[in-house]
Amino acid sequence: MDEKKLAIIATKGSLDWAYPPFILASTASALGYETQIFFTFYGLQLLKRKLSLEVTPLGNPGMPMPMGMDKWFPVLGMTLPGMQGMVTSMMKKKMSAKGVASIDELRELCIEAEVKLIACQMTVDLFDMDQAEFIDGVEYAGAAAFFEFAGESDICLYI
Repeated sequence: MDEKKLAIIATKGSLDWAYPPFILASTASALGYETQIFFTFYGLQLLKRKLSLEVTPLGNPGMPMPMGMDKWFPVLGMTLPGMQGMVTSMMKKKMSAKGVASIDELRELCIEAEVKLIACQMTVDLFDMDQAEFIDGVEYAGAAAFFEFAGESDICLYI
């Protein structure tokens, strides 16, 4: 029987959107799946050596807020200076308190589990990104190369 395959396309570069691709990829690899993550557009932020990921509560209506703020605090209030930093800090503290691994740890776990991390070459070129800013072990390819794998995968996720 052929090895099962998981293909993930990661397009978001915020802290809350960083968790799904790395958690799913590391879990799939542990279950024996051959796994690739294709990072494109803002998802490329997840491959940087120095992560400075934040959470934005704005435009994220499903985000639970402390003290029921989502019920009484006006949405416009989320645009106030410092709100994004405050929400990011709260999220990091909650993750740590619950024993959730950091993005750095999950990313390292994926590398150890031989998950292939692919940076979209077109997006790297489009945004004039410096490959020296990315972690070691990243491969660079276009969408066509990723589709060769994704077309044969058992599961393909767009995150």
